[in-house]
Amino acid sequence: MRIINFETNGVPGIAANEGSGWHGLTQRDVEFPGTLPELITQGADLLRIGRSLGQSPAIDLNAVRLLPPVPVPPKILCVGLNYDDHLEESGLKKPDYPEIFARFATSLIAHQEPIRRPRESVALDYEAELAVVIGKPGRRISKEQALDHVAGYSLFNDASVRDFQLRTPQWTIGKNFDGTGSFGPWLVTPDVVPPGGRGLRIQGRLNGHVMQDASTDQLIFSVPALIEMISVAMSLERGDVIITGTPGGVGAARKPLVFMQPGDIFEVEIEGLGVLTNPVQEG
Repeated sequence: MRIINFETNGVPGIAANEGSGWHGLTQRDVEFPGTLPELITQGADLLRIGRSLGQSPAIDLNAVRLLPPVPVPPKILCVGLNYDDHLEESGLKKPDYPEIFARFATSLIAHQEPIRRPRESVALDYEAELAVVIGKPGRRISKEQALDHVAGYSLFNDASVRDFQLRTPQWTIGKNFDGTGSFGPWLVTPDVVPPGGRGLRIQGRLNGHVMQDASTDQLIFSVPALIEMISVAMSLERGDVIITGTPGGVGAARKPLVFMQPGDIFEVEIEGLGVLTNPVQEG
């Protein structure tokens, strides 16, 4: 099932699609169950609520404004260098421990919103990634129980301002420019995704040209492994988002370099999850 977080004329809404089209409600409706982020925070049964939304009025996605599935996550934890081919093109050896860095909610944008290339740089790169949303809190979660803590999966473009990213050993600045973290279009519940999102084809396309093409089977640290390893250090909360890493083919590793320009369109497609599309504009 796919579930969207949207607004129409400033009014929050929620809709679901189990294969028969989008149906949903807004905050003005008596039976409105809450927004998707609110329901995740409450630990609600998203499948049950999604199925109940199937009896609601049809929703035209072209007539509403989609929002990120979780616009203000408690934590956004990104994983660097988590595909072998990306390691190879970066000239680095396979890590024994995942490279974790933080994004912040001020960087997030939704499907179809413009990724903004800051006027301070021309080195805006793309990174197609699988996103995991936490639905059950926990600390020191075992790998065997890790997937019980997943509310669902989505798509992410971890657009990176490379010159700022590489100015210091810490990547924080280059990964947190406003308007560079594209997230959506929707949340996909775990019942329709292979365990841990394994075996899904992932592509990144720039203006229709395939730049990244891999399988999530190639993740060095799987989704259960990431949940286990991260939760050793910190409690995972409902609504936290783990961005699992990008495959090879990024623009900074190409000769000549390929960076996103104003007017470009970048798409992230993950098998079974959908397509996340964003134009690029000067920002």
